[in-house]
Amino acid sequence: MQLYQVDSEQYWTEDFSITDGDIEFVFNLFLEEEKPLSSREIARRLIQHRVEQEIQQLRRQIERGAIYQPRNTYSVGQVLVFPALNYRHGEVIAERPGYNPEHGEFTVLKVQFAPGKVREFASALQTPHVLNIDAPTDLAVPSVDVNTLFEQYGDDIAYLLEQRLEQEEDAVYFAGRWFLRSLLVDVGLANRNLAEAVLVVHNGGPLATADIMRELDLPAEVNPRLQAFSLDYALFHDERFDEVGPAGQVLWFLKELEPEGVTTVPQHLRYVPIEYDRSLLTDELLALEQEIDDELSNLRTPPKTDGPVTISLNFPHRRAGTLPLNSQLRQLFPTAYEAPRVLVVLIDGQTGEEMNGWVVREHRYVYGLSDFYRRHKLPVGAYITVERTDDPARVMVNFRGYRPRTEWVRLAYVGDDNRLHLDSQKRLIGAEYDELMALGAEDLKAIDSIWMDPANPREPLHETMRHLMSALARLSPQRTVHAKTLYSVVNVVRRCPPGPIFAALVAYPEFEHVGGPYWRLG
Repeated sequence: MQLYQVDSEQYWTEDFSITDGDIEFVFNLFLEEEKPLSSREIARRLIQHRVEQEIQQLRRQIERGAIYQPRNTYSVGQVLVFPALNYRHGEVIAERPGYNPEHGEFTVLKVQFAPGKVREFASALQTPHVLNIDAPTDLAVPSVDVNTLFEQYGDDIAYLLEQRLEQEEDAVYFAGRWFLRSLLVDVGLANRNLAEAVLVVHNGGPLATADIMRELDLPAEVNPRLQAFSLDYALFHDERFDEVGPAGQVLWFLKELEPEGVTTVPQHLRYVPIEYDRSLLTDELLALEQEIDDELSNLRTPPKTDGPVTISLNFPHRRAGTLPLNSQLRQLFPTAYEAPRVLVVLIDGQTGEEMNGWVVREHRYVYGLSDFYRRHKLPVGAYITVERTDDPARVMVNFRGYRPRTEWVRLAYVGDDNRLHLDSQKRLIGAEYDELMALGAEDLKAIDSIWMDPANPREPLHETMRHLMSALARLSPQRTVHAKTLYSVVNVVRRCPPGPIFAALVAYPEFEHVGGPYWRLG
């Protein structure tokens, strides 16, 4: 049998909970070590503490008597300790001979645990028994592997710790670490103002906490880790500062010096959800929605891949200089503990040039690619390839380039009626692209002037679709329009994911399905 309760699965699963004593132990850890700790670091120390507690308890029990084992002999008046009964101790008050055909002759002990509570146990048993154990002679050395316990149960215990610490008024959390509010170094307004000045000198950032600390007058006698945590906590709660580092790294930036497209969602990416009947979408339309993988479609994240991911660039992201955090791309970019914005390095796969990129997870886009798109003259519909590097904060962005050649493409322009029109013209193209999504636009200011406010569009979605299908049909001898092309062109004048567009194709009789993904005006 197991000598220790902490060596059992039940102890750490069914029976385990965070007690007031555990919280007292954790708070004492902070007092003694004077440094912030992660949830997993605390969990490991708590497991070690629980093991040591049981060892000490067992030592005290054993000091009161001998560990009961059926193979041994005992005498009246002797005190025994019973591991199977949670180390309860009892006194032998009588004994008598016993016999069992399976075990032969043995002695029956009568043991009193408390007044009126007497039980009988076998002793001098000649056959093997599960209660016979090899008790260590030195109980200061546990027979429990704390590392193994941590591997098996550490994550669950860390989760329970976080739930409990969130309820503790004096516990504070930042960037994956915990500490006590009452023990933080006071980082006053003067120090925060100086931190702001340091960041201004460095063009707003990003700067690591250690780089800012060197310019501040914090108490030298305080543990450096505690100094850094106190500064981080103070800056995090000062609205002038933005923590922009990926998970595991704290970097600071001044909010007022961040690009406008980071602090404010670019006009062409704003979307007010349009209600639609999703049951109208056929399997073919659902497959096309998955192929487009618009970040607003809320598609399930596929299994993580180690290779590159390729997407077709739509007009809103081409105009805003962004990438979508769609179901495939969101797993390629770093996350952060609390930061709504994460600063990354985007590497131009053609030239190796590095660019600042901003992961804005709340609004599902990566900002910072305007120069990249302009430099390489990438059209709407271009295939953009994104790939991880060995550093999670550095991401490669590329495209499939070739020597520029003249090709026929759809060209969007604003007509005299102040509406979007389409023509087919020759243009130089130097990158592979999705022909169904591709289009060009020369007068972007004019097109911007007819962009519809998503909160107050000038017309219902199906009316926009009817006008654009008519414009697209003129470019096709069959006067048919591919659903994917319609999605691409609709997004030149208003932001909309495929779902509402495809549902409107099915719902409104003016749109006629002519087979496959093709439609025409009835």
